[in-house]
Formats: sequence, structure tokens, C-alpha cells
Amino acid sequence: MDSDRIQRKAYAKVNLGLDVLRRREDGYHEVRMIMQTVDLYDTLTFSKQKEKGILVLTDQEALPGDESNLVYRAAKLITDTYGVEQGIRIDLQKRIPMAAGMAGGSTDAAAVFHGMNELFDLGMGQEEMCRLGVRIGADVPYCIMGGTALAEGIGEKLTPLKAAPSCFVVIAKPDLEVSTKYVYENLQADSLAFHPDIDGMQAAIDMGNLQEMAKRMGNVLETVTETRYPVITQLKELMKAGGALNALMSGSGPTVFGIFDTQESAGNIYEELKNKKITSQVFLSALV
Repeated sequence: MDSDRIQRKAYAKVNLGLDVLRRREDGYHEVRMIMQTVDLYDTLTFSKQKEKGILVLTDQEALPGDESNLVYRAAKLITDTYGVEQGIRIDLQKRIPMAAGMAGGSTDAAAVFHGMNELFDLGMGQEEMCRLGVRIGADVPYCIMGGTALAEGIGEKLTPLKAAPSCFVVIAKPDLEVSTKYVYENLQADSLAFHPDIDGMQAAIDMGNLQEMAKRMGNVLETVTETRYPVITQLKELMKAGGALNALMSGSGPTVFGIFDTQESAGNIYEELKNKKITSQVFLSALV
């Protein structure tokens, strides 16, 4: 590809485990999560422009290319920080469901750091990208890094882990959108009856034990989202009945993903869900 135009994939994430320890005085929540990228991605194409400025074009009417888009904000932050004078055009093709708990906006912003770094030869290392990225959003540093990672603090303190054991993943998004702000505001962080075993999950990943990892999957945000939207419970039960080792809501929802040890059982559930009215989008995927 020529040096004036490059393409990057922006991978979605799921939370294999999501625990909230407390609400901090600044209003943020302190979390402990195991994050994992999956083989479902948006595509961003970066092109140098003769005209100055930032042009972001998307293939979704519901997603404008203005300052409200994290892609634009990341490009602006990089342009301002590094004094990039040449104009840039970013074309965004969406596949990751929006408002779905899969870090779609954050991973697109992360791809901007990688893409502009390469296109303009800025020489940013991963640490510098993450330092800037957290100003765009708490999930951006993780999306810059990708893979399997323990996230702490507000999500910005990252420890890379051994790659999670390979498996098949079915991802299903019900036809509704969930506000992350609503979920966190309604979470009773100080009185949660259940906390997922994040340490045990990390140990299972280290041993490459898929069954033990799946057994420990848990997300405390389900206490808010699942209560309000019973379809999430319905999807989890359907996946488990179809052979999922476990099924969980990702992030603040409403997307549900199931972990399968065979392609056949994952494929069967994928086909079954495609024909059901309870989902708007279904994907057959894997960990990356």
C-alpha cells in the first residue's frame, strides 16, 4: 500500500471478568477486569490530504464524523500534540455493534493512534500512545495494546497476560442500546453480593485451562443491565443450553457472548440466533 494511505483493523473487546471494587470520590469506579480482543473488527483507512484539517467519514448515518466521534477526537489530540500540519482523511467502516459494551468507539480511537503514528512517522511507542489515549477514554489504552490483559484503576492500569486459551465465541447483540453512564450510576458498588474470581481466572489462563477460565466468568454490571433487560438472561441461557461453557454480558451490555470449545456447537448456536427475533446482530468469532 502506498505511503499516503494505510488501513488498520480495530478489534472489539469482551470482558471475561469484570469486577467493580468501589466508587471513588471523583465519581469514577475502581475496576478489576480481564479484557480480551475478539475477531470482530471495524476497518479504518487513513489518507493524507492536501487540504489541512481532519475529515472523518463513516458508513453509518447514526455515527457522525464530528467532534462527538472518538475517531475525530483522537486525530485532533495527535495533530495538536505532534504539530501535524498535513490534512488527514479517515474512512471508518463499522462492523462492531454500537453502544454494545464492546469498546467499539474506543478501539476505533486506538486504531487512530496506530494509523497516524505510521502514516506520519511520529515515532510514538505503545506507552506514549496509552498515555495520550486515556485522555480520550478509559478503554483506549487497552485497545491500543489488545490481546489478553488485566485492567485495574479506572481501566487504564494494564498488565499483559498470557494469551487466553483458544476457543470459539458467539456474540449476540439484542435490539437495544444501553447507556454506560446509566449502568454505573445505578450500580450498588458497595453492596454487591457477588464478585468474580479474577485471580482464579488469571491462574486458569496461565495454565491454558479453558474450562476453569470459563467457570470463573462474571460481570457485576449484569446486576443493573440484566435486571432491566430480561433478554440478556434469555440469551445467556440459550447459549448455555446450546453447549456454551459459559455466557456473559460484555461491559455494560447489552451484548452477550458465549465461549464454546467446539466449532460445531458454536456454529449451531450462531445459526439458531440468526433466526431469532431477540437479536439484531450475531457474529461467530474467536479470540485474537
